[in-house]
Amino acid sequence: MQTPDSTSPAAMVIVGAGHCGGRAALALRTAGWQAAIHLVGDEPHHPYERPPLSKDLLTGDKTAEACALLSDADLQDARITRHVARVISIDATARSLTLSDGQTLAYQSLLLATGGKVRTLRIPGGDLPEVMTLRNLGDAAALAQRLKPGQRLLVVGGGFIGLEVAASARKLGCEVTVVEGAPRLMGRAVPEPVAERALALHRERGVRVLLGASPQSISRTATGVRMELADGSNIEADTILAGIGIEPDLALPQAAGLAVGRGVLVNAHLQSSLPGIFAAGDVAEFPSVLSGQLVRQETWHNAETQAAIAAQNMLDGELASYASLPWFWSDQYDHQLQVMGEPALAATSVTRTLDEAGGMVIFYMDADHRLVGACGWGETSRVAKELKLARTLVERRITATAEVLADPATKLKSLLSRAA
Repeated sequence: MQTPDSTSPAAMVIVGAGHCGGRAALALRTAGWQAAIHLVGDEPHHPYERPPLSKDLLTGDKTAEACALLSDADLQDARITRHVARVISIDATARSLTLSDGQTLAYQSLLLATGGKVRTLRIPGGDLPEVMTLRNLGDAAALAQRLKPGQRLLVVGGGFIGLEVAASARKLGCEVTVVEGAPRLMGRAVPEPVAERALALHRERGVRVLLGASPQSISRTATGVRMELADGSNIEADTILAGIGIEPDLALPQAAGLAVGRGVLVNAHLQSSLPGIFAAGDVAEFPSVLSGQLVRQETWHNAETQAAIAAQNMLDGELASYASLPWFWSDQYDHQLQVMGEPALAATSVTRTLDEAGGMVIFYMDADHRLVGACGWGETSRVAKELKLARTLVERRITATAEVLADPATKLKSLLSRAA
């Protein structure tokens, strides 16, 4: 394959070779861009999807190759030049950037899709090799090697990643303890009734869950590691997973002079404060389509949908606004949780029971009874169809009374028909 001239100003450069970056590179070609595309990232792997890291990759139900978004052949066919390197600096005035391998790339438009860096346990012993994190394929492969029947896994963090790993580890026959500093699981991301159902499910499946527990230190023992908690108790384990989230690495955009907040600040077109530079995915802080307030989202859906909008707007044509509503899911055992829209904007909410096994959807409405969000939970095989309909209702922002939404005799599909 011929490598496009890296010094040509007529080039598109994407920093971050993950899900968002890979999708954006393909979208540029699909949109008709014929000149060079450079995809820069320091992971040795081609772009891939991250949701399987805490589930199918750990259990062996999926391979790393099956998670890939692009193969060598795909890169060649799309004439995308892949650089396994870090970006040292960005010169926004000259529209160029310098890589750790010494190369300089000039760009017409630049997309920052750098995602985030994993948070680590900043306590004594938090750097021991038995203390692991889960952010990339290498992390998943290393953790999977330790999840054998009878092994003791201690998960710090009762959020989505921590609970998904706990479920995977139980499937593999591990003894699992989850430590969460907050009084309930999944923080403010889900309503309390859903958090309570998730807690009950994990305890039913054999997970020891400790709430309001604060780790203080970690030390080695003759058989593994021991974590001391603030109340003076301790937990012994073979492996500790820190599942306490990620944070965007803003050093590079700050040094380049871009405006940042909790992420790289962009407008509805995903344009940054400097000409020719865009940001998308986990690293971007953008105006919500519902409220106009600045938000940052760490979801598969956000990476997937913002990649396409960023690519379109990089081409200097008619600008498109990002208008997708938030949506994410979490698979835990044979159950699924979904959150759609922005429940925080609601004036009121109503719960709809989906089945006798505890399946439910909580709908959120504004003062005009227009749906602004929903959160659903239940056995995947039993509630999948209803959750899909709930998401469609929120996306179309239908208006309905609480009584209608709560009534199991009212078919959700009929509400779509009325809206149409």
